[in-house]
Amino acid sequence: MNQQNRIWNGNFILITVGNGLLFVNFHMLVPTIAMYAASIGSSGGEIGIIAGIFALSAIVVRLFTDALVGRLGKKRCLFLGLLTSLVATAGYGLFPTFGGLLTARILHGFGFGLSTTFAAALAVEVIPPEHRGEGVGYFGLGNTISMGSAPAVGVAVFSAFPPQILFALASAACIVSMTLFLLARVPERPAGQVKKERISLLHHFFEEGTAVPGVISFLFGFVNASVNTYLPLMAEEAHIAYAGLFFVSGTLFVFLSRIVGGKVYDRHGPFSVMFPGVLLYSVAIFMICTAHSPIYLLCGSVFYGLGAGLLMPAIMTWLFNVVAPARRSNASATYYNTMDLGTCLGIVLLGTLAGHVGYVAIFYGVLAVMGLYIAFTLWAWKSGQMTDRRTPPSGSPVP
Repeated sequence: MNQQNRIWNGNFILITVGNGLLFVNFHMLVPTIAMYAASIGSSGGEIGIIAGIFALSAIVVRLFTDALVGRLGKKRCLFLGLLTSLVATAGYGLFPTFGGLLTARILHGFGFGLSTTFAAALAVEVIPPEHRGEGVGYFGLGNTISMGSAPAVGVAVFSAFPPQILFALASAACIVSMTLFLLARVPERPAGQVKKERISLLHHFFEEGTAVPGVISFLFGFVNASVNTYLPLMAEEAHIAYAGLFFVSGTLFVFLSRIVGGKVYDRHGPFSVMFPGVLLYSVAIFMICTAHSPIYLLCGSVFYGLGAGLLMPAIMTWLFNVVAPARRSNASATYYNTMDLGTCLGIVLLGTLAGHVGYVAIFYGVLAVMGLYIAFTLWAWKSGQMTDRRTPPSGSPVP
């Protein structure tokens, strides 16, 4: 296999590891920012604002990716995002007030929104089109590994040392990420050569032609948020111990299914990965609803990990494959925007509902959403919507 057809080239490795460290910065701070806010005297309402403003600011900044990439190019946009994230991470420790923390959190959301969007767009530039599903699966492994380890490290460091040590470590991860991306060589058109187009506000959020994969991404964000946010509280309500092991086990199976799912996607298309992923995830939600012991819940984590590991890279690959090469940054923004919007709505709506019916009961609602998810996936396949543009009728692959 020649150099152009290889996935594991030096540039791809640098981008993949850099992306993993970007998510280390993010995942170390997810559970600890609320703890830090409480430690400086923030109220419950203020902590909720601090937690929610991050995703909102990430969504807002992605509406401007078109204008930014036209002026700066993908790589400079990525560095702008990483630099903003670094400044925000340092700001958490320098300004220990609610106002300072809120400002830093908004900046961090801007930085995270830009850097994740353009990291994915750059990764696709160095993945051979015929291996795009496999490559995107590998690209996401850094996020998977950091999701399983960085929160625990963050909580341990915050509990044992002054918070400035935590912010210094998170900043270091951001600096190393910047260095790795700087070393990677990715061809892209000069910013001045990017064709300017008039795009509606809706298409800034949903890249044109991505509505169907965008809805699937939104639904996944909704159900995934329910598990990541409310499963520990559900386990506590159901008197099930060791709920944390659910995520440890689940992360392992996410890792395994990502490796397999990408290859299946490249050979057979999105439905061959998407439909098994939705079914596996539905089994996981059913087992969460009916969980009665730690062992039973742990068995559910196997289906959770396998389903999530199939769905996440398949959705991202599909979005990249239904747009022209010049629109990949916007396809990446669509993926993260729809996922974040589903996550925000899932957390708010299910949290409100849990206050009335309890945490076990809300997962029956999530199971109903999974029924809708299965139906929509089948409709997309039957109606011919679940295809991509990688191989046009002429037979030549889209670059």
